[in-house]
Amino acid sequence: MSALLTPDDAARLLREAAATGTPIAPLRERVAAADLDLAYAIQAVNTRARLAAGRRVVGYKIGLTSRAVQAQLGVDQPDFGVLFDDMPVGDDAPLARATLLQPKVEAEIALVLGRDLGFERHSYADLISATAYALPAIEIVDSRIADWNIRLFDTVADNASSGRFVLGARPVPLDRLDLAACAMEMTRARGDDGAPEPVSRGGGRACLGNPLNAAVWLADTMVARGHPLRAGDVLLTGALGPMVAVAAGDRFSARIDGLGEVRARFE
Repeated sequence: MSALLTPDDAARLLREAAATGTPIAPLRERVAAADLDLAYAIQAVNTRARLAAGRRVVGYKIGLTSRAVQAQLGVDQPDFGVLFDDMPVGDDAPLARATLLQPKVEAEIALVLGRDLGFERHSYADLISATAYALPAIEIVDSRIADWNIRLFDTVADNASSGRFVLGARPVPLDRLDLAACAMEMTRARGDDGAPEPVSRGGGRACLGNPLNAAVWLADTMVARGHPLRAGDVLLTGALGPMVAVAAGDRFSARIDGLGEVRARFE
């Protein structure tokens, strides 16, 4: 039997997968106990490595915000990953498909904080008053685990399967939005001449009933973990509809009621 992986070993394998473009086998059967604390410990090792390499934290993503997906994985709460300053992509800016391993896209509502959130427990009012504005977003999820053969342990260790993200360019205050009622449609066009076709539909209620539920959970969780959310942080609050696999040449557009449009283009 192969030696069990330490957190440092597992983190190194994930870094090597990203650097070489070669996904690795799932981690959950190669550690002593595939529990959530160990998964976040592996994630933290790679967070420290990226910070040491000069990266900067710009926010956090929330995953597993679909009740159906939670039930499928046997969990009762979301997870989170860290967003770094090399992850944002400009609206409709070209992104080389070859720089990613197994990308998929999902439409989300992003919140950008205007002040810190340091309470032990937060309310809707705390999140609303701390949010400077909302933006439409496309998260480009990616997995360093081969064939997306993941369970909760694997995705958390792999920084919640983070890849890149695209934000829209028109900020909207929360007092102009009903986040739960926001409808979303995402289309895909293949190549320069392809016609857009709907590939994902949903709305704010798909995200734990309301994206603010996800944001409150994250604010409480980050305080408990000793890393409170700060002014300027981008919060990707979770998918509004099904994720869609990406091929080179794909052009995606997500339109969210009240927030407008955001686009991702893969070359």
